[in-house]
Amino acid sequence: MKYGEKEIREFDINAKENFWPNEHKKNYTINIELPEFMCMCPRSGYPDFATFRLSYQPDERVIELKALKLYINSFMHRYISHENAANEFYDTLFNKLQPKSMKLIADFNPRGNVHTIIEIDSENN
Repeated sequence: MKYGEKEIREFDINAKENFWPNEHKKNYTINIELPEFMCMCPRSGYPDFATFRLSYQPDERVIELKALKLYINSFMHRYISHENAANEFYDTLFNKLQPKSMKLIADFNPRGNVHTIIEIDSENN
């Protein structure tokens, strides 16, 4: 196993060093695009690809970007539906960051003539 594979497989999003104190008290928004999301269809095993667009207003914490990269890549070999992947990603980050607001748009590439976009917004929950 190569070092990157090992790092991804052993990654734990819950580790304390993945989240840093937010040093700024003003309101601001962090927009992050993750264009290489991949997971496996739980029924067929075919790969599913998506672009995740995360937008959040931090409160006390921000996520370290390498941690976010490893977290998104940790889905690569998992059999998980579009809905479950998007909701797990959102819920994990929302619970860890406890931001002022957060929005996720999970835009899955079309497969079988079906294009799925899942939006989760703290303003609507």
